[in-house]
Amino acid sequence: MKFIRFLIDGNEQLGVYTLDSKRILSLNSFFKKSYKDFMSLMAEMSDRDLAALKEALEKPEGSLTYFSEKDVKILSPIKKPIHDIICVGVNYQEHLEETRRALNRTAYDHVPKSVYFSKRANEILGPEDKVHARFDLDAQVDYEVELAVIIGKAGKHIKKDQVQKHIFGYSILNDLSSRAIQKERVQWYLGKSIDNYCAMGPVIVHQSVLSLPLELDIKSYVNGELRQDSNTGMMIHDVASIIADLSEHITLQPGDIIATGTPSGVGLGFTPPRFLKNGDSITCEIAGIGSLTNYIISPED
Repeated sequence: MKFIRFLIDGNEQLGVYTLDSKRILSLNSFFKKSYKDFMSLMAEMSDRDLAALKEALEKPEGSLTYFSEKDVKILSPIKKPIHDIICVGVNYQEHLEETRRALNRTAYDHVPKSVYFSKRANEILGPEDKVHARFDLDAQVDYEVELAVIIGKAGKHIKKDQVQKHIFGYSILNDLSSRAIQKERVQWYLGKSIDNYCAMGPVIVHQSVLSLPLELDIKSYVNGELRQDSNTGMMIHDVASIIADLSEHITLQPGDIIATGTPSGVGLGFTPPRFLKNGDSITCEIAGIGSLTNYIISPED
């Protein structure tokens, strides 16, 4: 199942694609209740509700409300995270190496445990949204395609074989970054957290569709040129390991977003670097989830 948040006639709704991906079932009509966000939905949706929803998608009912994709605007699945996004740094070996070279950080020669940092996102952009790049603060604006994991069930001390039960689903995240700010500070928070430097979507694919361990092709394109090309199976620390590790230290809650790291091919890693410019388009793709495109514009545009 592919869940989405969308806008129609000025109203935001939650929905799920039909099995042929041609129509969107309104969850308002299915549940006979208006959910404002996925956090509310996850808190109330039972296994029985989920099973009934699957059945409805297999046998569309005339009493339910469906929309055509062309009649709606697809929004980011989650507009405002309940907490800062949890990010996993240097989680692909080749990206670890390109980051070490670019930032001249010998600490990256050996990373035995996951590297975590947080990213503030006051509002997450959705598909086709414009990124107002703060070139006035930092001209070195970069892209990072990442698999995003959305927690659906609260948990602490989660065992690896129980991780899938705590996941609601998966999405695509573009972890836009300001590299000069990132390099001049010891901590990455500020360079990762400039307003509107985060995009996610187009959907949340329910965890029942993609079983762990995940081996999904992951790519990014700038103006149609392939830049990143890898597979989530190449992660140093996989999804189950990350969630088990995090939950040993903190309680994960429904709606938490974990960005699991980016592969090599970011602008920082080229010689010379190839950062984003005004007018560029960035497309992030993950097999089984979809494609997320955004556009870079100057703040004054």
